[in-house]
Amino acid sequence: MARKIEFMDTTLRDAHQSLLATRMKTSEMVPVLEEMDEVGYRAFEMWGGATFDSCMRYLDEDPWERLKTIRKKVKNTKLQMLLRGQNILGYSNYPDDVLELFIKKAIEDGIDVIRVFDALNDPRNLQKSIEIAKKYGAHVQGAISYTTSPVHTVEKYMEFAKSLVDMGVDSICIKDMAGLLTAPMAYEMVKELKKRFSLPVELHSHFTTGLADAAYYAAIEAGADIVDTATSALAYGTSQPAVEPFATMLKDTKELKVELDMKKISMINKHFVKVRENHKDTDVSLKGIDTRVLEAQVPGGMLSNLVSQLKSQNALSRYDDVMKEMPRVRKELGYPPLVTPTSQVVGVQAVLNVLSGERYKIITNETKKYVKGMYGKPPAPIDPDVMKRVLGDEKPITVRPADLLEPALDKLREEIGVLAQSEEDLLSYAIFPQVAKKFLEKKYVARIKVDFDIVDENEKEFPDVTVYPAS
Repeated sequence: MARKIEFMDTTLRDAHQSLLATRMKTSEMVPVLEEMDEVGYRAFEMWGGATFDSCMRYLDEDPWERLKTIRKKVKNTKLQMLLRGQNILGYSNYPDDVLELFIKKAIEDGIDVIRVFDALNDPRNLQKSIEIAKKYGAHVQGAISYTTSPVHTVEKYMEFAKSLVDMGVDSICIKDMAGLLTAPMAYEMVKELKKRFSLPVELHSHFTTGLADAAYYAAIEAGADIVDTATSALAYGTSQPAVEPFATMLKDTKELKVELDMKKISMINKHFVKVRENHKDTDVSLKGIDTRVLEAQVPGGMLSNLVSQLKSQNALSRYDDVMKEMPRVRKELGYPPLVTPTSQVVGVQAVLNVLSGERYKIITNETKKYVKGMYGKPPAPIDPDVMKRVLGDEKPITVRPADLLEPALDKLREEIGVLAQSEEDLLSYAIFPQVAKKFLEKKYVARIKVDFDIVDENEKEFPDVTVYPAS
């Protein structure tokens, strides 16, 4: 009997985050949502990641209203979000009371599946989010942030997977942010996961390096149940593999079964071809593949933002220098997987190292927090010289970072006052206070002139970044 392979569609979230700097509007999604709902996808990844920030910061949209709007239109397909563990959707850890209310409201407003990950694969940063999401009835998918380094072995990944299973996840995802997963490694990892754990296994990758299609096929041969794809208009480049050719290929096998309406996908794709035309100003437009990523390990969404950032500084000519600097910084910081927020920590620091003319002449506050241990435990020890330069005589913490945070909701309610007309508004303010306050002022107090400060280009995808001289 043929084994069914399921597809999770990323068009509404990671695809445009990777290719268009997360600028797709809800109004550009609505016209085809009902058709998408009839295709036969396992789920739509349509919320979380950078979409929450981008809705308020660039699109003048309420991210909660996007979720509710899509939920009203999508009746058959599960809605999935990407949650950054204790970081929620921001760039640092949040208190447990904020995390619980956020997950509760996300599920109430329509989320079925929560894919939860931690940039450092630190189980301590995932424990609460998994516990809370299960408490409120979501399917919880534990993600392994995949990368390559001397300390990242298959056995280490399996140990981390066991910690996810022990915490009660319902499925496991190999999350390959930068497209580094080769076919042999995909086969080995999936084979081990299926051998050790009786849970569905999903594979998520980016096509940046050209490896993803082969990795997906090898993973399926090893027993993977689900792969993440995008409609072809928003596929390839720094996005996911395209659903159309991959599903067509699988349909030619006798052992595998694909149940997708390809004619509907073709109609939907025509819509997204037009949508992409609306975003030429933020389109990363990567021609072919970028094998430099095999060394620099830049994830898809980060690459588009890096190009945009360098353009804004009139420094696109330094692109190659930054790509060479990133692996050096990453090694010195203990080989973190490059995914939000560690991708921003490493990426911004690498850019500053190159553009300032002296390595670590300027150190971001986020680099200091990372070295201090406020993001979790690095996979390998941090270079002692870098630690000394960043921290001086301070010592890193050894506890779960969120244990150092006091409950915050009562204080936040008092701060934002009447501008928070709902718990969703309060949560928007809790995660992105400056951006949300401006957004809520415009939303609820239209009579009041709001002074919109121009956001510095350096802060676009890391809005709270601050810099100060090295210790």
